[in-house]
Amino acid sequence: MDTATAILIFGNVIRALVFDFDGLILDTEEPVYRSWLEVYQAHGEELPFERWVQIVGSTTTGFHPQHHLEERLGRPLPQEVLDRRIGRRTEMILAQELLPGVVSHLDAARELGWQLGVASSSTADWVRGHLARLGILDRFDCLRCRDDVVHVKPEPDLYIAVLECLGVEAQEAIAIEDSPNGVMAAKRAGMLCVAIPNTITARLDLTLADLMLTSLAEVSLTELVRRLERPGTS
Repeated sequence: MDTATAILIFGNVIRALVFDFDGLILDTEEPVYRSWLEVYQAHGEELPFERWVQIVGSTTTGFHPQHHLEERLGRPLPQEVLDRRIGRRTEMILAQELLPGVVSHLDAARELGWQLGVASSSTADWVRGHLARLGILDRFDCLRCRDDVVHVKPEPDLYIAVLECLGVEAQEAIAIEDSPNGVMAAKRAGMLCVAIPNTITARLDLTLADLMLTSLAEVSLTELVRRLERPGTS
């Protein structure tokens, strides 16, 4: 990229944009939550939201909905119930489109000569499969998923792995996230982070992010950068 026209934040040339996947590129968070909520309701149990949000942007290590419900019921869930839940999840996800502003920001970043990455706590098969189905897999220069690191978000490993893959420093990249776990991971990696809450994470504390927007479609990429460098501007 021509440094004469380079975009800088706090004196650092920005060279990369790194996206989370679930709930940020595609709203998978709501379908996953709803599919489990339906199972809980069918068995007369409540799915505790405060426990659920522990795994948003991370893994089921902190809270496993199946195991929790089975403990409440005192028996294993039948396989047909689990299969039906996955079917409902898939049905709802396939009905989703790319979230607003994703493509325009991919286009704008590429026009600026920036590299593009994905850092996701989900499996590589899950992320790559959906990105390929949506026709944007080849838009990204690097993907790092739970299969590639020892620790997922909120630890910084995924972002550090993407930065190494892209060959950029933390201060040269911007992370786009939707969850507290994701924001914390990006900040621990030393990156600037923009939070875009979804229907699930809108109820959570995202104040650790450097900037919060209601949607990626809310601003252009150059305006996003301007707001990062001058917090509080509108």
